[in-house]
Amino acid sequence: MAENVYKVIELVGTSTESWERAAAAAVEKAGRSLRDLRVAEVVKLDMTIEDGGVAQFRAKVNVSFKYEA
Repeated sequence: MAENVYKVIELVGTSTESWERAAAAAVEKAGRSLRDLRVAEVVKLDMTIEDGGVAQFRAKVNVSFKYEA
């Protein structure tokens, strides 16, 4: 059985709709330039506020992908 190594990077996705959409945006964008994405872990949720209301939902996501050297 082959041994594999995975790299983990931290991303922050944003959305005006929801935290779920913010997390999905981070993964979808990463998927355009990284190959073999494996796991995404939401590690923090927050939001920006403007004029007393929610301006953006933000999701900090750790994404792992197969490391090829």
